[in-house]
Amino acid sequence: MSRPVIRPTRGRGRLRGRLRPALLGLACILTSTLTWSAPAGAGPSDTGLKGAIDAILADARMDGGAASVVIADAATGERLYQRDGGDRLMPASNTKLATSTAAMALLGPDYRFHTDVLSTGSRHGSTLRGDLYLRGGGDPTTLAKDYDRLAADLAASGVKRVTGRLVADDTRFDTQRLGRSWAADDESSYYSAQISPLTLAPDTDYDSGTVIVEALPGAAPGDKPRVSLTPLTDYVRIDNRGTTVPAGQTDTLAIERQHGTNTIVVSGNIPVGASATKEWVTTWEPTGYAAAVFSDALAQHGIRISGSPRLGRATPPGAKLLASHSSMPLRELMFPFMKLSNNMHAETLTKTIGYETAGRGTWDAGLAAIGGYLGKEGVRTSTIRQLDGSGLTRMNLFPAEQLATLLLSVRDAPWYADWYASLPVACNTDRAIGGTLRSRMCGTPAALNARGKTGSLTGASALSGYVKDAAGRELVYSIVLNNYLASSVKSIEDAIVVTLAKSDTGAGTIAAVAPNAVRTHELPAGLECSWQKPKFC
Repeated sequence: MSRPVIRPTRGRGRLRGRLRPALLGLACILTSTLTWSAPAGAGPSDTGLKGAIDAILADARMDGGAASVVIADAATGERLYQRDGGDRLMPASNTKLATSTAAMALLGPDYRFHTDVLSTGSRHGSTLRGDLYLRGGGDPTTLAKDYDRLAADLAASGVKRVTGRLVADDTRFDTQRLGRSWAADDESSYYSAQISPLTLAPDTDYDSGTVIVEALPGAAPGDKPRVSLTPLTDYVRIDNRGTTVPAGQTDTLAIERQHGTNTIVVSGNIPVGASATKEWVTTWEPTGYAAAVFSDALAQHGIRISGSPRLGRATPPGAKLLASHSSMPLRELMFPFMKLSNNMHAETLTKTIGYETAGRGTWDAGLAAIGGYLGKEGVRTSTIRQLDGSGLTRMNLFPAEQLATLLLSVRDAPWYADWYASLPVACNTDRAIGGTLRSRMCGTPAALNARGKTGSLTGASALSGYVKDAAGRELVYSIVLNNYLASSVKSIEDAIVVTLAKSDTGAGTIAAVAPNAVRTHELPAGLECSWQKPKFC
């Protein structure tokens, strides 16, 4: 999800919850441009596009850095510009271009996940004799209300008591919960949640495996902050060490889960009258989290069950289906996945691809199938390395040329329209449409025109997608920037895309935009909207 590797741990919640709206308003773009035409008889390399983009990439922030950039005609595939297009760089969340297209091709746009309640026991009136199984099918979008509905359906069938235990079946995937080389100090952060086929999201951003923790100041200095959880569950424990301080003092409140536990520590100071600090915090072992929420729902619907849930046991063959929940189809899931760059969706889809194609819900099996699909689309898989589905690992390597090849190849896929619609749209302020591009390239011909997938890690940034130039010619672009020391290079990416949108590339009339003329909204310390809960971005 365009998620970071470096995080200012103590300040992450404050950035998400209380950045001033004035600092987070939509960006405006200055209109400084320079227009020129190619000389008569000039070849493709002399159209002026090369000079314009080379000048943008000469920005001082890229001194000592690496850039892999490819621009192509979407209809013909003709490369209009190439800058080290074959260099292998970290793509960050541009990795999701590979994962999402493979999911659409291999699973199909109508694919749905199922969460089932089953039993091998026998009914005796309102009593079910035996264990009750909650079987996860990989759905990353299950909400507390979905588990409540499963419990309600079971109660409606007449079951009031279960003599056995609740068993949480998460065996569709392996037990490897975190991706290869994911940063250990990201484990509490919502973009780095553990992966299980039986999980739970707290809201309709569908950040599976997380709870929302909200802290408000107490009534008077010295009081503890008031802390609430969504969903309300005792699966996690709140250790409230925070203090309410007088109005006007510095807000230092932080919320973070302790490693290896489900203890969430609230620490620091929050002034009287301050707005809430709100964090989406991962749980340790999401299978247990889902089982705990479902167990509470059973109790609320009057179903008594013995003991605490058992985790990680397979449902026996022949078990009878008692209740079931189906997810939205994949074509719809693509929207929260791609618009908000949801890492957990990417990893769940990767393991699901492995399960559906090879019978193994593992990263290795899923990535092998994704690689096979990419090869069929003309991507030179010998030049790439993909080790997760989301791009959170720094071990992924993709050349811009191969990303551009994929963007060109999928245009004739039967599911392309649905997938294309899931890409963020520049400066569309509706978060469900603009996604991680909703505050970028505003006030330019790229606004509401350019679609693309963002990507960010520390020292790595990418933007790849589609844009129409001034004459209506559709272009494919892939921009991957690495090894810079600046906090952000987003305005460099934006300047390239805006230049394309302002230019008539067919006629060779290029309207170049310099990066310092693009007022791209950039958060402090290199953070960006897609890592923060983009409430304000």
